[in-house]
Amino acid sequence: MWNWLRQIKDSITQKTTGLMRMQFWRDAVEDIYSDNPPHQPVATELWRAVKRHNLTKMWFMKIIDEREKNLDDRPYRNIQELETYAENTQSALLYLTLETLGVRDIHADHAASHIGKAQGIVTCLRATPYHCTRQKVFLPMDICMLHGVSQEDFIRGKQEKNVRDVIYDIASQAHIHLEHVALDGYLYNMRKVDFNIFHPSLQKKSTLLPLYLYIRSWKKTY
Repeated sequence: MWNWLRQIKDSITQKTTGLMRMQFWRDAVEDIYSDNPPHQPVATELWRAVKRHNLTKMWFMKIIDEREKNLDDRPYRNIQELETYAENTQSALLYLTLETLGVRDIHADHAASHIGKAQGIVTCLRATPYHCTRQKVFLPMDICMLHGVSQEDFIRGKQEKNVRDVIYDIASQAHIHLEHVALDGYLYNMRKVDFNIFHPSLQKKSTLLPLYLYIRSWKKTY
């Protein structure tokens, strides 16, 4: 389902077609949760996963709704809008991944939120050269304006310092999210031992490391 949704935007020439395909998946999810999945291979497998792992419907709907909004083909107004998109797509998918793994924990969800936002920001940056070949730029407008960089500068492939400064600022936001995951885990464990800096548990590696490594392998695969 994820690949189908992700490919819709690049495979259509009219927004109406994209809206119809999004509605198909929205209806499919509704039918899956009514225990009446459509006769479609992906939908059938999704129904089995929902039944097996008791997956939360809300995350599927957030992914579909956000992908639908993204059909408008316009740049993000600011970094917060990009982060919202990442939260409702990448992070939502990670929440479902955690549920599939049997992990239902607020701290794991908190980490997944930051990792998903970082992933979304990095994906936006990584896709920029490809989008530029199609005369499109989706980078946050507020950061571009801050450095006096236009969409045309990216489309023409300019590499002046102010262009690189835009990329630096956006990339830094992704880095902050990843740093937050590591720091938040350590501070949480510190509170658990009443801020005893010498407590043996603080010398152990983060329990969120497997999740982080899993996400890294997932990103390389997909």
